[in-house]
Amino acid sequence: MNQEKVRRLAEKIIQLDIKRDELYEELIAISGERAAEILRSVQNH
Repeated sequence: MNQEKVRRLAEKIIQLDIKRDELYEELIAISGERAAEILRSVQNH
């Protein structure tokens, strides 16, 4: 196992998770309480 590649991939996953949280907060700011409903609707299409 390439330890450096594993570490880089783990860091990228963490960065994506942080970005996802930021985007979800923005969705909440725009759509309010309907954010989860909207997200599920888009995921299902």
